[in-house]
Amino acid sequence: MTDLDHPAPDFPLEQAAALAREHFGVDGELSRLDSERDQNFRLVSASGDWTFKIVNASEPALESEFQAALFDHLGAVAPELALPRLRKTVSGSTLATAEGVSGVRHALRMVSWLPGKPLAESARTTEVLHSLGRIMGRMDRALQGFIHPGALRAFDWDIRRAGESRSRLHHIADDADRALVTRFLDRFDAHVAPRLPALRAQVIHNDANDWNVLVDPERPDAVAGVIDFGDALHTVLIAEVAVACAYSILDEADPIGAAAGITAGFHAEYPLREEELDLLFDLIAARLVISVTLSAQRKQRTGDNPYLAISEAPAWRLLRRLDAMNPRFATAILRHACGFDAAPGASAVSGWIARNAKTFAPILKPHPATLTKALVPYGDAANQMTVASAAADPDTASAWWDAYAAEHGVTLGIGPWGEARTVYSGDMFRSRLIEGERRDRHLGLDLFMPAGTKLYTPLAATVKSVEIEEDPLGYGGLVALLHEPEGCPPFVTLWGHLAHEVVSRLKPGDRLEAGALVAEMGAHAENGGWAPHLHFQISVDPEMAARDILGVGEARYLDVWQSLFPNAATLAGIPPETFAQTGLSRAEIVAERKAKLLPNLSISYSEPIKFVRGDGVWLIDDRGRAYLDCFNNVCHVGHAHSHVVEAIATQAAKLNTNTRYLHDNIVAYSERLTATLPPELCVAAFACSGSEANSLMLRMARTHTGREDAIVLDWAYHGTTQELIDLSPYKYKRKGGKGRKPHVFEAVIPDSYRAPEDWPVEEHARRFAASVAEQIEAMRKQGRAPAFFLAESIPSVAGQVFLPEGYLKEVYAMVRAAGGICVADEVQVGFGRVGSHWWAFETQGVVPDIVTMGKPIGNAHPMAALVTTREVATSFNNGMEYFNTFGGNPVSCAAGLAVLDVIEQGDLRRNASEIGAYLVERFRAMQERHESIGDVRGMGLFLGIELVEDRRTKVPATALAKKICDGVRRRGALMGTEGPHDNVLKMRPPMIFTRADADLLVAILEETFEAVEAGGQ
Repeated sequence: MTDLDHPAPDFPLEQAAALAREHFGVDGELSRLDSERDQNFRLVSASGDWTFKIVNASEPALESEFQAALFDHLGAVAPELALPRLRKTVSGSTLATAEGVSGVRHALRMVSWLPGKPLAESARTTEVLHSLGRIMGRMDRALQGFIHPGALRAFDWDIRRAGESRSRLHHIADDADRALVTRFLDRFDAHVAPRLPALRAQVIHNDANDWNVLVDPERPDAVAGVIDFGDALHTVLIAEVAVACAYSILDEADPIGAAAGITAGFHAEYPLREEELDLLFDLIAARLVISVTLSAQRKQRTGDNPYLAISEAPAWRLLRRLDAMNPRFATAILRHACGFDAAPGASAVSGWIARNAKTFAPILKPHPATLTKALVPYGDAANQMTVASAAADPDTASAWWDAYAAEHGVTLGIGPWGEARTVYSGDMFRSRLIEGERRDRHLGLDLFMPAGTKLYTPLAATVKSVEIEEDPLGYGGLVALLHEPEGCPPFVTLWGHLAHEVVSRLKPGDRLEAGALVAEMGAHAENGGWAPHLHFQISVDPEMAARDILGVGEARYLDVWQSLFPNAATLAGIPPETFAQTGLSRAEIVAERKAKLLPNLSISYSEPIKFVRGDGVWLIDDRGRAYLDCFNNVCHVGHAHSHVVEAIATQAAKLNTNTRYLHDNIVAYSERLTATLPPELCVAAFACSGSEANSLMLRMARTHTGREDAIVLDWAYHGTTQELIDLSPYKYKRKGGKGRKPHVFEAVIPDSYRAPEDWPVEEHARRFAASVAEQIEAMRKQGRAPAFFLAESIPSVAGQVFLPEGYLKEVYAMVRAAGGICVADEVQVGFGRVGSHWWAFETQGVVPDIVTMGKPIGNAHPMAALVTTREVATSFNNGMEYFNTFGGNPVSCAAGLAVLDVIEQGDLRRNASEIGAYLVERFRAMQERHESIGDVRGMGLFLGIELVEDRRTKVPATALAKKICDGVRRRGALMGTEGPHDNVLKMRPPMIFTRADADLLVAILEETFEAVEAGGQ
């Protein structure tokens, strides 16, 4: 073993010059260099500049031979590296020897001189530190597989022997410094030493201190070379990085950031492993511990040796700073710099949360996504609430927020993750990582609601800790929950600023199921002195104690904190639109529409909603409020259904063209679609909208019958083209309409609710069908006959009117007897919405001659279809082509196929039947409590509630219906009003509507009815 205390050689300059000439054949000007154990010289000669070393006599010959072999290996394997190159002796050996004054022999070695300025005297830029890491990584990669018996030496500077520094503690005079080193040694022995044998080991340089690293004066951001291989040995690879970091980060304002630069550079050339990086912080400290304890020991023997003392004071300063840091945070920074998760499993946790976002129980009731939200102004340093909070004046802060929320109708205040804030004014927010900086970036999610608001866990959990943090502007009541969901690494959620009641109710080890009560928001007297709110945070490091979880972090490391403490908004159910708005404001869009679009293009609601995203049964507006969509039946299987979206995108990426070319999709879809219909309906045609489908129906019916006249139901709507408006009393009888055309005959709406009281229910079908018979008779008297009878299978715009049982059988028989055909408009009610059948006409036990369909067919993709009998199709084939540029294109058919997949694989007809029946039951229970509900009707997920002023007279309650519809919207759900008097609440939710969705809808309706009936909104 090399004796580190053995005196260095002391050859006179003249004798050293003579030895260089004699053994290496180099003559020139010699000058001394500083050295710890050896005697070093710079030799300037005509053949170049050299470093001449006279080795300490205590160094075993084997070790000197090892260093010579190392130079020889690097010269052969990595000649491109800026490293000293060995000059052999005049006899061809790698070493020579010489006898000193005391008679002991010293090894002699000569290597090339490397030009450059020591890093110790250079600016330590991010670039130069990264460059240092890269050159060390390239060098160690070149040393892979190299071994020599001399490398396996026992050496105090071997980082694995850091624990032996404990034997030198008595040389440290200051009690505090001794205690400081003891803490690091205790941690080394407990957590580091047991893990070292499992790490990669090889020969390394082991002494990249800032005097052994040279910087290019012409390129000060680049390392020019590394010198002095006297400490090289076989040890753990990560020690190379630890040693380089220990010296290069001395007195840096951000030592861990500097270390991260070196580490990232090394990793780029010689990839490190996670288990190595996890020990790097401790190994940096271990190198410093070795250094300061050896220096303390040698002070007694060497006195004022400037080489020994060169880094002692900075080393002590760095140790004190490292001692104040949380090693987990430092390790997170180092891991992140190398492209790893800040903590093991961090990406897996974030990914699992993102994938399972729709399954979490709500953290608040009602669900926070459905609440009207606004950002709390902590990002505005001048705001009164911010100023008051920073001054620990929660009363003023709360008063400001309460007034703002009341004025703007805000229910939930949001404090976003990553926000820069000035409210963190205490000393506790000074950075321990970066000298002179403060922690000011919020690493949790704040939810502001009144004190006492109950909070629920979104996932099953085990209580990890429950405590009270008493510090001013601290957390007050504080709970940590451990979550261990299947398929996800364990993680912790932190719940801060809670009421103290939680301490008596929960204890560590308690098991909470998803949706279970966690705590209540605390008043400022118990929540640390803040306006009432929850600080909700995720830690992907499940071992971190609650008080160690960093709630506020440094801006410089925001990307690291994002990995370690990911944004909890998804877990809390807060839509991303809450935090930032894109595009035009609502007012700007309204203005642009008025300026550039048709003036008779209507907008729903007096306060329009700007929707930016759909997700299942939800529509999300530009401010992050989610509305339960019970109205827009176009998205039949849910907004943005992944299977449909993927089908459309996949086909669009391959081909989209028209039906004049062959493609599988159109025939595949035709087969699937007609399979849902009675066998007589076997020929399909495709269009882009329900209006187009009905227009094609007109051509077919008129061609087949040779007639023009039509029978329709009052208040029907069949499309937007002029010929369809002429068939739509809902349009031609209202403002802007021109009345009924001569070829149109109008039968009464077969509305059993408004049937004459003296009509027996069992006769409703026959008696309402008599109106159709009257129209046929009127035609006959004019010498005319019907071409077709057209009706929705459940009249929708007329007020969700369910036809009396047997009505269509009666009507279809009359029409066919008069030579007409029968058309079922299933644009709104088809594709399984009624639950019991694929098509609503089936509930009447009839088979139409033509069925038209649209809206839900492509789940919001513009698509429509018509299916008819072979007889009608044959008659339509009269020589005139039917061609629709986009009808039946491959992308549309892919969408249609995907919709059928979802309906069938999800058993959505059964779901519609069960949830629809449940809703009707709940609505009828409401009817018993609210006199204004005159009638409840529904089949599957096609539902209506008719409102009246008086149940006996059945006077339509039009104004009430509007108030209810607006109130429901205000509370986070969407529905419409229909019927000739707009007094029927119309609901057509997506087919994926769940019982929970139904319960929410009923709760919103109940609350709205009670509020409106009490004179409110």
